[in-house]
Amino acid sequence: MAPGPQSASWRINGERVTVLGWPRAILMQFAHPLIAAAVAEHSSFQTSCFAPLVRLHGTIRAMLGMTFGDPPTASQAADRINRIHRRVNGTLREAAGPFSAGSSYSAEDPRLLAWVQLTLLDTMPRAYDLLVGPLAEADKDAYCVEARHGARLLGVPDDLVPSSYAEVTREVAERLNGGSLVVTDTARALARDILAPRTVALWPTNRLHWLVTVGLLPVELRAAYDLNWTVHDEELLSRWAALIRHVSALTPPVVRRWRAARG
Repeated sequence: MAPGPQSASWRINGERVTVLGWPRAILMQFAHPLIAAAVAEHSSFQTSCFAPLVRLHGTIRAMLGMTFGDPPTASQAADRINRIHRRVNGTLREAAGPFSAGSSYSAEDPRLLAWVQLTLLDTMPRAYDLLVGPLAEADKDAYCVEARHGARLLGVPDDLVPSSYAEVTREVAERLNGGSLVVTDTARALARDILAPRTVALWPTNRLHWLVTVGLLPVELRAAYDLNWTVHDEELLSRWAALIRHVSALTPPVVRRWRAARG
């Protein structure tokens, strides 16, 4: 059954500001060599300065449809994603970690889709905690269970989607230390476009984007991506996050939340 207005999914995904967490999830996804190769060879987001904005708009549209839409709307959003995934397949050009050169990849591979899902389950509650307010563990667990509905539409079986947030964090830790995640030069090049987008933006916006992305990133991946993180950065992120939480608490839902998520 699809999550409803009282669900953890509506609560978390409904806050516009939580999209600031998505780049962190994307960098985690790129740490899988097969995903980095698939994005580098089949995505258009590096082709122009406006491509990331187009991609973001499409991702938000898909998220809104799958989280807040009625069954036909959610199915249509999933179908659009699945059609794109059918075209994404190829082979790894160079060996990376446990993957030899020539290893095949497919965006329809449930195991790769499950890692994408896992990064979002790990990231979105963290972004909410940081930028909106603390979440109860029960809400985080419910968020994981509810995610199975959308994952199913994308071809991910229930047994590949953790049923609790503790299981999510445990599995992420196992992946980080298990050797299947290797940040390649391809991943670093993709990450540069995420961390320093070529679109024109005000300095505070770019700085906040960088702080949230790198600040939430696991320390193992910061090192693998060659990202420097200082005590000063930590203090800046803390101050920015406190300000955003304060403003969020004072902002009416009609502004703060996506229109589809206002119940």
